Formats: sequence, C-alpha cells, structure tokens
Amino acid sequence: MIATADQRGSPISVVGAKRDYISHSAISTYQQCPLRYRFKYVDALPETFVSSNLIFGGAIHSALEFHFTELLCGNEPPSHDQLLDVFQEAWRGRAVDYEDIRFGKGEDHNSLSALADRMLTAFRESPAVTSDDTVIGIEEELRGELIPGVPDLLARIDLLTTTSDALVITDFKTSRSRWSQGQAENSSSQLLLYSELARRLLPGWNVKLRFLVLTKTKTPNVESFNVEVSQHRVHRITKAVEHTWRAIEAGHFYPAPSPMNCPTCPFRSECNAWTGN
Repeated sequence: MIATADQRGSPISVVGAKRDYISHSAISTYQQCPLRYRFKYVDALPETFVSSNLIFGGAIHSALEFHFTELLCGNEPPSHDQLLDVFQEAWRGRAVDYEDIRFGKGEDHNSLSALADRMLTAFRESPAVTSDDTVIGIEEELRGELIPGVPDLLARIDLLTTTSDALVITDFKTSRSRWSQGQAENSSSQLLLYSELARRLLPGWNVKLRFLVLTKTKTPNVESFNVEVSQHRVHRITKAVEHTWRAIEAGHFYPAPSPMNCPTCPFRSECNAWTGN
C-alpha cells in the first residue's frame, strides 16, 4: 500500500460510524441512495441477499488479477483452465457469505460458468490484453488527502502498469453489452479521482487512464478504452465528493426510490420499515 506521509490517526465520527477514509464506492452509494449508505456504512446491517451479477463480476475480476499477478512475478501467462479454476474458487468464496443469491432470468451457476468460460477465452485471445506495458501492481492501494477537511481517499487500483512515458491506471469492467467511447468517458469519475490522487502522491509521472471491458454476451468481447485526464472534470468530481461528504457528516439520510436500484437493494425490508429516525 502506498500512502501519504501524513496518515491521520484520529477517526472521524459520522452519526455513530467512525471512518478515517472514504472510497469512491461509498460516495457512489450515497449519491444513489443516502439511506442505503446509512444502512451499509453507518448501521453496518448485514446484506440479506446478493445479485449473482456481483458475485460473477468479482469472480471474473479474480481471474484477471491472477493473470496479471503471474506476469508481475515474471511467469508465463496462465492457461485457460487455470483462469477458470480461479473463477470457480472465487465464486465459491464469495457465495458462501450469502444465504440468498438472486439469479437473473434463465441464469444459474452452470450457465454463468459457461459464460465465464467463453469470456476468459476471449480475454486470453484479445489484443487488448497483450501489450508491452510493464505490470507493477495489482489491486494496488493509494491513500491520501484529496480534499481539505474530508477523510483520505482510499483508492484500490485493479491494474497498475508503466509504459515508456506513462503510469497507466486500468479498471476492469464486465458489461452486458459493448461499450462506446462515450460510455467510457461517462463512467470515468472513479478513474479521474484516482488519477488526481496518483498525481499528488507520485509526482513526476504522466498518468493515463484505461478501462478493460469484458462483455457478458453470447460471443464475449474484450475492449480497451483510454480516458482523457481532464482537470476541469477532476475539479467538478472532487467538488461533488466534498458536498457528498458534508451531507454524510450532517447525517442527511433519506430514501431515493429508483426502478433501477430498488429491486436489487439488499436493504429493501429495512427501507420499508424506516420511519425517519
């Protein structure tokens, strides 16, 4: 873990929850639904069920981590069977934490395993994966102050590589459909925050951002998208994070009903019972 020289030890109290750092995931949770943030990060309620999409995406992520870890160690790229074994082991490790896994229509573990088989085949054969970049970190953590008066930002970078002229931050994504460059730009708030943190903690590097997207389609596809580092957008995103944190700090928690988010929320029963206290 790479950290700043100023690691503040005193936790910040937020309505009973002590957090001395924030993450993009936590901020995004609040922005989607403030009450869900409270249930997850303040009250620390157990999640009663999980979407199979989350377990599947995490297991694919573990297989990609294994691939690049082997490269980092100077080994040959792992075989398809090795990647699939890592996927299955990661699935079992995640599934054991939940009594209720909610599968999509027509899905089960066998169908998702077959999909993973095809996706990992596409991954190993993709030109987007074979590059001259040097792998220097997998699941690398950066932590430091991004905004005065706001807890440190904790960044977990999927893949960190170097080229002849840049430090490249890569984020792995799985998607039900192929991305466009516009979708990559619109999904880049996390990467832009990470780029600003890297710029401050690792001065002298030219930081570049990239998505590696694997599609969960009948014929899977693997594509790489580069994202421009715009200081204007970085400023807008950091201001949004600051305002979000101030709302969390003030204890502003309320439901934000959404037809996209509510059906898969693991706190639906708690939300229905909530009376505003």
